[in-house]
Amino acid sequence: MNRMPSWVRRHVAALRALLVLTVVTGIVYPLAATGVAQALFNGNANGSLVEKDGKTVGSALIGQSFTDAAGNPIRTYFQSRPSAAGDGYDPTSTSAGNLGPEDVVDVLPVPGAKDEEGNPDEGKQSLLTQVCARSKAIGELEGVSGARPYCTPDGVGAVLKVFSDRAVSVNQACPATPFTPAYQGLKVECGRPGEDYAAGKTVPVRGNAGTPAVPSDAVTASASGLDPHISVAYAELQASRVAKERGLDQARVERLIKEHTVGRALGFMGEPAVNVLELNLGLDRS
Repeated sequence: MNRMPSWVRRHVAALRALLVLTVVTGIVYPLAATGVAQALFNGNANGSLVEKDGKTVGSALIGQSFTDAAGNPIRTYFQSRPSAAGDGYDPTSTSAGNLGPEDVVDVLPVPGAKDEEGNPDEGKQSLLTQVCARSKAIGELEGVSGARPYCTPDGVGAVLKVFSDRAVSVNQACPATPFTPAYQGLKVECGRPGEDYAAGKTVPVRGNAGTPAVPSDAVTASASGLDPHISVAYAELQASRVAKERGLDQARVERLIKEHTVGRALGFMGEPAVNVLELNLGLDRS
């Protein structure tokens, strides 16, 4: 070995280090960590799976939708918050919507037009319109007002594009009646699909809606799109509907909400929340 050139000895030493570190960090450590996790935290290590009647029905860590085949809410169950992960709560497509508060103008679908894949043009809803539409739908489901600031009564963003001679309610496609007939002396028109309104000044209109009855987590997705929890306020909003649909006393349903409410992380981070899957399973057991 000593007779080898110095550059060869350096390469042999580097190869030895590579092999040793590969075994230690690539085999020994993963096996040790897996063994400890399986021995001490078996449920968590295997995905915190939740079972019902011997069958796996989900994970306590990943949300899921409680809707029928057509995507309509199943009225006997508490509903989760929206999800932007794939078609909803897809762990392989975890993501947020990547839309911010300035995303307020829709792209209206053009009747008869098709997209690049040959499907009917569906346009593109802004974040504001998504929130407005969800709030309106939840208000109707729960029997409360779905009105929110900056939303029209028909559930789209109350946004004007203002020009020198007119104003356009760009998120209300013709022949819809604009949410306001006039703005600063200008007549307000409905939006015409396919027309370019980029040159106009964007003016969101707050309206006279007060504090929303529908909580914010009911109309917005989490950053991961996988959050299994909803706020206590959203759970309590749904209690009356679930109790009525199941023929249960509402006080009993509210007790179940409290039983499935988890506190703040480490006692001070975040807000108390309710795991929707576990709450719905509690309902089934009751």
